Amino acid sequence: VVIPCHNEEEGIRAVLAQMPALVDEVLVVDNASTDRTAAVARELGARVVFEGRKGYGRAYKTGFVAARGDIIVTMDGDGTYPPDSLPLLLYVLVEEKLDFITARRWYSRSGQAKSPIRLLGNAVLSGAMMCLFFKFIIDSQSGMWVFRRDVLRKIQPRSDSMALSEELKILAFTHPGLRCLEMPIYYGERIGTSKLNIWRDGFGNLFFLARMRLVLGRRRRAAIVTSLPQPDEVAEAAIGRVSAERTS
Repeated sequence: VVIPCHNEEEGIRAVLAQMPALVDEVLVVDNASTDRTAAVARELGARVVFEGRKGYGRAYKTGFVAARGDIIVTMDGDGTYPPDSLPLLLYVLVEEKLDFITARRWYSRSGQAKSPIRLLGNAVLSGAMMCLFFKFIIDSQSGMWVFRRDVLRKIQPRSDSMALSEELKILAFTHPGLRCLEMPIYYGERIGTSKLNIWRDGFGNLFFLARMRLVLGRRRRAAIVTSLPQPDEVAEAAIGRVSAERTS
């Protein structure tokens, strides 16, 4: 389990206390915290690595490199994503032979999560993702994913910001060789102060979606061009056929 944290001293204690015994390794990525996040995580048995450059995507990419397991789970260190959902998510991943699961948040356990501006922003971004990439993902901003390590090699995410969440889902769900699923979970009340800047991060994610649509379009066109037979290859094949006919 990889958990990025920036000043989550209170939240990480609650998260680690609820971690199921089936988890082999908990890796906390301290993302330039100024409180006791790292110390608390160590006290409760987690392995801690440091990423001094602030950024949601940077913290996760550092954690992905350091993680040792064949299956990686992500969640926040603020208590919103429930550790008790891991047994079911892992069971479905393994039994259904899936590669990537993203959790869809149900807001029954959280008053904060029902903020109209947050719900509207998530709906707009999820709708934009569906329109641009033709993939039906209800909760595009969820930060809880369960996936096989090999997925990272196949999709190679690059974002250093909050947009990593969208990038992972888009690359996984549009990859022809990956089996992906969205599953519902309950979403809890946040412990501590939110680090999210709604307007900045919201518009940043929307811009990222538009830019990624252009990038994927160029990659697809380039793949089509490079897969076509080149003139020299066509000529060589024709010469080979003529030679074979003359010989026969």
